Amino acid sequence: MNIALQWLQPWALLALPIALLPLLAQRRRALVFPHLAWLPRDRLGTALGWAWRLLAVAALLAIVIALAQPVRPEATVPRTGRGAEVVLLIDRSRSMDERMLPSDWRSIDPLNVRYQAASRGEPKGKAARDLLVRFVRERQDDRFSLMFFSTNPIHVVPFTQHDAVVQAAIAAGGVGRGLADTDVGRALDAAIAQFDRRAYSGSRIVLLVSDGGARLDAATKQRLRTAALRNRVSINWIYLRSVNSPRLDTPGDASESVPAIALHRFFQTLPGAYRSYEAEDPESLARAVADVGRQQNFPLEDVERVPRRDYSRAALVVAIACCALLLGLRALTVRVWR
Repeated sequence: MNIALQWLQPWALLALPIALLPLLAQRRRALVFPHLAWLPRDRLGTALGWAWRLLAVAALLAIVIALAQPVRPEATVPRTGRGAEVVLLIDRSRSMDERMLPSDWRSIDPLNVRYQAASRGEPKGKAARDLLVRFVRERQDDRFSLMFFSTNPIHVVPFTQHDAVVQAAIAAGGVGRGLADTDVGRALDAAIAQFDRRAYSGSRIVLLVSDGGARLDAATKQRLRTAALRNRVSINWIYLRSVNSPRLDTPGDASESVPAIALHRFFQTLPGAYRSYEAEDPESLARAVADVGRQQNFPLEDVERVPRRDYSRAALVVAIACCALLLGLRALTVRVWR
């Protein structure tokens, strides 16, 4: 990244010659002796004298530069890598506070599974957030946007490659309890709209993490089809299956009355690629997240905006450090003379 330095107060640079004042000879402090050839050479005194002068020059130079306010202006920098642009769309409804099945649920008496899940299972929302934090950490070249949703979508983080911001936002999703209602249609519409007015630079994914579905009306379905086609978006759904919840691949027309199955079949009709993952325990959830990471690893190009950076504070720190060294040198020379 090669960005030219700019000066907000360039007139202050006219004071740069002041920094040379400590190098000028100060005759008023000179002591006259008739002959000095017989005295030994004072190498320590000479070194301390030059050290004092150079520190004074550096201090004055740093002060003048700080007054001129050097900055690196805001710029856009091209970024290339392999990955995807991912919108993390995370369900924050109250049902996500329920618990998943424990790891050993297959060995438990079926009549006792619900009780075991309620007492030993990990909360679905927490398990999903922990794995998504790891998912973001391991995919350095991806660009992530984060949204939570329940009744309304909540846009938390725009597209960024700064993983620490996304991880902190995911962790913040665990504060408090979720709301009772869930509007998946409105959330998906807002998630796909994140790609509007963005140049197409690689794979685009909406990663939906939810434990339920919704019945979408005809207008919402048409709007989602149009948006998915316009932005060339793929949808991956990690379905956090609750105890006794139906499977997405349940056959028969009667299963259309189940919201999750109806949503799954609608996703299959969208123009972009669609993958579904059923996760009923922490292990299956981890496998689903890992598979999403393996599938989406294509060339990706983007332009990142680098904010303006002010170097005035760094120059002031240098000036203060030089002044502190001057005071220490002064105290040292006074002690030696005494």
